[in-house]
Amino acid sequence: MIRPLSLRRPALVAAAALGAFTLGTLPAAATSSPAQITTSKTNGVAYLKSLQAADGSYAGSGLSNEWAFSALAAAGTAAVDVTPGGDTSKNARSVYRNLLSTAAWPSSSPVVTDYERAVLNAYAAGIDPARVSASRDLIADIYGYWQTSETGYFGPSANFNGTVFAALALNGAKTQSGQARIPGALRDSVVARIRANQHNDGGWNYGKAEGNPSQLAATSDIDMTGAAMAALCTSGVPGTDSGIVRAKAFLKSKLVANSGAFNAMFGVNTDSNGWAVSGLNACGINPQTGDFLTSAGKTPVDFLIAQQFNPGGGFRYQQGDASPTAYSSIDALRAVSGGGFTAAPPAPTTPGAPQWVGQGSFTSGTATKLALSVDDGAGGLKVCSVALTPTGTTTTLGAVLDAAKSTATPSGCVTDITPASGSGTVTTLNGKANSGSNTWKASIDGSAFATATRDTTIGVGDTIAVRWGA
Repeated sequence: MIRPLSLRRPALVAAAALGAFTLGTLPAAATSSPAQITTSKTNGVAYLKSLQAADGSYAGSGLSNEWAFSALAAAGTAAVDVTPGGDTSKNARSVYRNLLSTAAWPSSSPVVTDYERAVLNAYAAGIDPARVSASRDLIADIYGYWQTSETGYFGPSANFNGTVFAALALNGAKTQSGQARIPGALRDSVVARIRANQHNDGGWNYGKAEGNPSQLAATSDIDMTGAAMAALCTSGVPGTDSGIVRAKAFLKSKLVANSGAFNAMFGVNTDSNGWAVSGLNACGINPQTGDFLTSAGKTPVDFLIAQQFNPGGGFRYQQGDASPTAYSSIDALRAVSGGGFTAAPPAPTTPGAPQWVGQGSFTSGTATKLALSVDDGAGGLKVCSVALTPTGTTTTLGAVLDAAKSTATPSGCVTDITPASGSGTVTTLNGKANSGSNTWKASIDGSAFATATRDTTIGVGDTIAVRWGA
């Protein structure tokens, strides 16, 4: 599971909860009004700000509250504006970026979801996830978990959520100019796997179901259905697609009429409602009208707002809980604010603070990684993370392809390249030669494909796609 349910820093959470115990009377109106949503957002942001540690952090080793960045961005608050006691030197964005830049992060035995979580939250915090530092490219980190024997999956296929969150991260975290980073062939490969794992009831679960009739027939999970819907729609699948329509019907079938809650696998709870609503939001489906306005006049957003302590702003996990939890508050605020699983960073209000921060160039002699995909135009897609140590502030496509022959993870991304040196046009790659108008072309950070040459300039954090075709 990419989102842990337990909390860290219990003393901090307990202290923050004191303010959240101050209860207000929630409006009795069935469908939450814009004014009610605005109040919920304002109070929810205040609660999440109260979770910031004295050193400015939300995240650290082990479990953390870094998902707060995705919720704050959805609610219109820039992470750089969140400071402990007004100390801008400890703003949440800078502290988080410093953490992600350390060699010891995330742990000695990382999994793909560590990097996916970081991409989604770094992006929301206004940190270019491919350019965290001279040595940290989170997009390349995810590429390193590509499954060569089961193309389209990231991380072990049994942990299907790793592939769902790869789609969310790689497609949701766009470049600073708003461009999709990854090539269409990669996007389509992952979408095909998500589709293949859709259960017979229209939803999804955390584990792999593809090719397993009993798993495909099993009851789906509310949370993962929301995430998978968002993954598809973030990848360009329209909300009218048959797979999305089936998922929408599954969620509708689990709606509790008298509250607007979803009857989740582990019972009615705020986190499940938050994930489902975020999935609907990502697909452009209004969670307060049509299929999601119950016969009793309740909606999933009504349920979330009813779970909130006001004016304290935190959200309880289950009905009747006497105190809020950080994760429930994050999931609920992101959903009530209309967000999916990440959001572009808002413009900061701190004077002089930029919307984005990121490494501007390679540091000569500092080891780093780059994200590379190679598409042979005939269904053979290779994806890898390439380790290299630049000798200047930029490098070249030839140097990256040369390095990939021996340092790619997974291996086999590049086996051979012609010419083997110099600055000329790439004429052969992985044994496949240019032929007429079908030639090797390259794209950087989602740019239009152009003739691949060894001297094509590559900068820090560039996501590189090489493709054979017209």
